Amino acid sequence: MIKPLTVAAPDKSFSTAVRDSGVKLHRDKATILQLNIGALCNLTCVHCHVNAGPKRKEIITADTIDKVLAWFEKTDIPTLDLTGGTPEMVPDFRSLVETVRNFEQPRTVITRLNATILNEPGYEWIPEFHAKHKITIIASMPCYSPNNVNEQRGDGVFDSSIKAFQTLNALGYGIDPELPMHFVYNPNGAFLPGNQRELEADYKREMKAHFGIKFNDLYSITNMPIARFASYLRNNDLLVDYMQTLRDAFNPASIAGLMCRDTISVGWQGDVFDCDFNQQLKMPTAYDKKNDVKLWDIDLDKFRDTPIIIADHCFGCTAGAGSSCGGALVE
Repeated sequence: MIKPLTVAAPDKSFSTAVRDSGVKLHRDKATILQLNIGALCNLTCVHCHVNAGPKRKEIITADTIDKVLAWFEKTDIPTLDLTGGTPEMVPDFRSLVETVRNFEQPRTVITRLNATILNEPGYEWIPEFHAKHKITIIASMPCYSPNNVNEQRGDGVFDSSIKAFQTLNALGYGIDPELPMHFVYNPNGAFLPGNQRELEADYKREMKAHFGIKFNDLYSITNMPIARFASYLRNNDLLVDYMQTLRDAFNPASIAGLMCRDTISVGWQGDVFDCDFNQQLKMPTAYDKKNDVKLWDIDLDKFRDTPIIIADHCFGCTAGAGSSCGGALVE
């Protein structure tokens, strides 16, 4: 394992850190199409890099879905990763999933589930629908303690999430190999996640002992210094210190596993980005020099040859054990 590179200078850029590490950051074959289908959400979480919430109006249209899926079906990309907001709140969510699962070559579908939505009126269909279509669930669960969860995600979120996970367990989620359910841990403040394996062991022990809940894997994800979390840091005079924490923990060993290497991120209007964080910062890919190229205009072979757009927020994905939508990147 490559030892972390300590970046002492507070003004040292991410591009300089990567260059000095001697490790190359380049695009690999795309294996995931991550589609952010809207910022609408029933929660307003402190750490949310999308600034999602109940008042957001940005959601994908049926026309955009049709164009995205027509392009997607022609590729050999095996996985569609749906994120938001709360994906299930988008009116065309079900038709989107049904279309993908009925492709001649069906793809794996992941949803970044806000579990509390299962308990909202009008969304009772979610558990059975997800199980029927074998949707992989990745759900935010910042802690196995109610105080930490409610502080980060809102009062009552912990109890609502527990109820939802028990419902999903009853259908086989987290138990049946065809119904995987993974949890996501985000730190409850301006610090890096702990060891992912140790956290997972703690989660599994506590969730089973106190609530009878089973799940598959725990993904630890670093809070990114953008959007709502950046505002929290600024308001508490923590932004400079947090950025230095990320710089000091820069780990070249994490570069090989970065999600920008094998994931295509697409916004609710069809715009293309190198990751969901770049998407929220409105940083289009190098392929999209005029900022007007949609996913359905992309040639995958040419796309693979384009450089990855980086900036200093990328320190968040390379700090410590690294961080991606699939959790830590190095042991």
